[in-house]
Amino acid sequence: MNINQLRSFVEIVKNNFNITSTAEKLYTSQPTISKQIKFLEEELNASLFIRKNNNLLALSPVGKQVHQIASNILGQVEKIKNMVAEEEQAVNLHIATTHTQIRYKLPHVVEKFRTMHPNVSIHFHQGTPAQLADMVRQGEVDFAIATESMHFYSDLLMLPCYRWARSVIVPKSHPLVNVEYITFEDLAGYPLITYVFGFTEHSTLDIVFHQSGMRPKIALTAADTEIIKHYVRLGLGVGMIATAALDDRDLADLHIINADHLIPPSFTYVCMNQQVHMKNYMYDFILLYAPHLNKNTIQLCEQGQQIDCSQMVLDNLPTL
Repeated sequence: MNINQLRSFVEIVKNNFNITSTAEKLYTSQPTISKQIKFLEEELNASLFIRKNNNLLALSPVGKQVHQIASNILGQVEKIKNMVAEEEQAVNLHIATTHTQIRYKLPHVVEKFRTMHPNVSIHFHQGTPAQLADMVRQGEVDFAIATESMHFYSDLLMLPCYRWARSVIVPKSHPLVNVEYITFEDLAGYPLITYVFGFTEHSTLDIVFHQSGMRPKIALTAADTEIIKHYVRLGLGVGMIATAALDDRDLADLHIINADHLIPPSFTYVCMNQQVHMKNYMYDFILLYAPHLNKNTIQLCEQGQQIDCSQMVLDNLPTL
């Protein structure tokens, strides 16, 4: 048994049991991959896959166990390589996150980080919560900064960083401008424009609307906060966005309504793969983003130790 056999095995699973795609990813031939798997199964004296007409369909029961161990071994091998390699010799930092984080929270973090680590190139990857989680699982990014829909991240290491609140936005000519204390009944009377993940089975927004007995009229959803603001300005509906996504320019033509009494805060986490090997510049980025944390806390998360996510701890996090 060798590393190449384990890598071929794990890569086959990652590529939906397609040997041709696996060979392309590993820059080798299809017969070579098949031979690696044949030798591995012969040495283990076990079939790792469920097959039909020589096609791989799924992992066998023992294959599932071997896959988990093999993934851990390859993760440790990658850690060894990273420890030996020079940390900042034209390296790349890949972060999966949302438009709101990139546009409103991260600019000053990036500015300070670039001063500290001029040789590190930052690459942001955007997507839905499910897509961000998959990027972390597949090793396409170093970590994700994620909010809402945390059930997508349940198998990842999660470091709580911030609470975040929502605000309702309307044009200054809108009838809700005159409402002192907004209710769900008020919101249900108008088309609603919010984030693409705002109304899913597990979202805070969907839950509280359901509990209120009101049915929202969804006019439009978008991942980009600026798109939500734009359509609100066009008069197509009432917007609900992260309060952190508001700036002074919005006050010129938008009316901001606090929604804290309607919707409990959600939470922002840094989410990491269980095989992550944190480098110094990664610690620095996270600590610039959430300076109330410390390196020891991040290392506990990296080592897979349970970070206190009790409601008391979450409620005492800073608010974005």
